[in-house]
Amino acid sequence: MKKLLILSLFIPFLLAGELYFMPFEAKSAKGQLLRWIDEAKSSIDVAIYSFTNKSIAKHLKNAAKRGVHIRIVFDHDQIKDRYSKLRYLAKYHNIEIFTIRGKYAKRGDYYGKMHIKMGIFDNKRVSFGSANWTNSAFSKNYEVIYFTKDFAVAKKAKRGFERLLRSAKRY
Repeated sequence: MKKLLILSLFIPFLLAGELYFMPFEAKSAKGQLLRWIDEAKSSIDVAIYSFTNKSIAKHLKNAAKRGVHIRIVFDHDQIKDRYSKLRYLAKYHNIEIFTIRGKYAKRGDYYGKMHIKMGIFDNKRVSFGSANWTNSAFSKNYEVIYFTKDFAVAKKAKRGFERLLRSAKRY
């Protein structure tokens, strides 16, 4: 019964796109992500908590060189991560980097996290899930990443990204 319930939660997703489970399908998931980056013609918008994967960074750099406008919003606390590829990408034309903090928690004296893991490609394709764009996400961790070409999902994701961007600060 429990397996049936879990499967029924994924059925709507399976009908509209592709769902990858990692590390079981990590190579396929990363390949799909890189293809979408390489196929982008005009824009890539990314909201990501952590980004350390060198090959994804290289593909984004190449997309920017082709004239694709790239905007990346990431968690403010990740500035300190010495393995982050965001400082590397910030120097390229057509790539804009932004940081954002979660809301302040008065009771714990800390900020929440910007914990989204999402890419929007040409305003019509979206990837999202639990996977950061890190080496561990695509090799060691148990993650899920979903790819869809559903226009309604892309439109809603884009609205959410623009709202997030209004609260972000340029890096």
